Amino acid sequence: MKKITKGLLAGGAACAFAFAALSLSCTRVQVQGSAATAFADTSKPAVSIPAESLKVIEALQSSFRSISSGVLPSVVEIDVTEKKEVQTMNPFEGWPFDFFFGNPNAERDSDSKNRKREYEQKGLGSGVIVKRTGDTVYVLTNNHVAGKATNITVKLNDGQEFDGKLVGADERQDIALVSFDAKDAENVVVANLGDSDKVQTGDICLAMGAPLGYRQSVTQGIVSATGRSGDQIGNMNDFIQTDAAINQGNSGGPLVNIYGEVIGINTWIASGSGGSVGLGFALPINSVKKAIDDFISKGKITYGWLGISLVDVTDDYKKELGVKGQKGAFASQVFINSPAAKGGMQAGDYIIQINGKNVNSQSELIREVAYLPADKNAEFVVLRGGSKLTLTVKIEERTDAVSNDNAKLWPGFIASPLTEKLRESLKLDNKVKGVAVSNVLEKSPAAALRIQNGDIITAVNDKKVTNLKEFYEALDLTRNKEIWFDVYNDGHTISTGKYKLN
Repeated sequence: MKKITKGLLAGGAACAFAFAALSLSCTRVQVQGSAATAFADTSKPAVSIPAESLKVIEALQSSFRSISSGVLPSVVEIDVTEKKEVQTMNPFEGWPFDFFFGNPNAERDSDSKNRKREYEQKGLGSGVIVKRTGDTVYVLTNNHVAGKATNITVKLNDGQEFDGKLVGADERQDIALVSFDAKDAENVVVANLGDSDKVQTGDICLAMGAPLGYRQSVTQGIVSATGRSGDQIGNMNDFIQTDAAINQGNSGGPLVNIYGEVIGINTWIASGSGGSVGLGFALPINSVKKAIDDFISKGKITYGWLGISLVDVTDDYKKELGVKGQKGAFASQVFINSPAAKGGMQAGDYIIQINGKNVNSQSELIREVAYLPADKNAEFVVLRGGSKLTLTVKIEERTDAVSNDNAKLWPGFIASPLTEKLRESLKLDNKVKGVAVSNVLEKSPAAALRIQNGDIITAVNDKKVTNLKEFYEALDLTRNKEIWFDVYNDGHTISTGKYKLN
């Protein structure tokens, strides 16, 4: 043992000497011929930065550290398991007899051959703690993260794990609320929710979450834009766009401002590769604040229902309606006996205001109506036939049963102007006047009248119509208790049956 000890000590001394020699050599520059070899030097700053500039950078870095340390304890990872079904078929069942002789029981056996197999799919996302009531903690996340989960595990930043429970989920806004119970819930950090209406392009922001499973990650960027439409992903909200890196797993995590406040929920990215390319989108927090209480009290979000169908319209469309250059939302159809119909709104109305606020787009109107409480009156300003009208409508609660009932959607199709391009496509000469039919809905009044896509409506109740403005004026539900159409198709004009309006 003693020899071994001496040997170790001797070896240590030798290493210390060698290290000292090496340390000394690090401050030297050896010149061999005309070439100079420089060694790393840690005794002075790497670069020279003016003191005032360094203070600014250090202050910014200190801010990011404070924001991260203050908000990350409220950011969680959400691990989920979903049960899914797939159809399976045994390709060898009945072979070779069925192949050669046929199967007299083929219809009966088809179910056995197309069996459904259940399997579990695991996934992960992020969330942010937004409320605490007693021992119950509530986490806000995306519907596509937890909305269909059969098992949910919530992982806090300190490593604690809890079994989560889905409180409520909503597909229209892609949000969900998850809860878990903790004995020391008072120590769980709840995030501060900011005011997303104050967010402006150029604001500094941080995205937090568990991208690709890397928990408690923070990326920094700016707000690239606000008011981005969610139509392309089927979401009723507008979005905050950011270049802060957002990847798979970030969904449901918070977008945070420089005050440490949550201004958005990271939801989706635009990417050709599936990874971050600097085009991330977050739900504005103001649009989902009400949903938190709705989920807790009702298990769902309640929406206001007006009872109209909206479509985006082109300049040619607006020109024929007489609203060219006007911002607003076009009600192409109206539900019979809906709040809109009861308030005097008609198919063909162009809505320009709601409760004194200008309407700039159909997505904006959808959001404004959705947030209106049921049984309350709302005031709409519409353009109809060149005139401005003010209508008062008593809003009702939206349900899938009423909003998906095509049998009540009048007239049950979208009317389009006969542009030169459409005339060429339908092979129509200029003698044919009217409006073209598209998007006929099953079980709708139009379907009941046997109207088809590509038909040309030339008259309503025997009154000729030559453009959209005349067509929608003729559809006035307050003056007509029954309506019929003259329809031109392939050189023939026929009159439909009479549709009686209840």
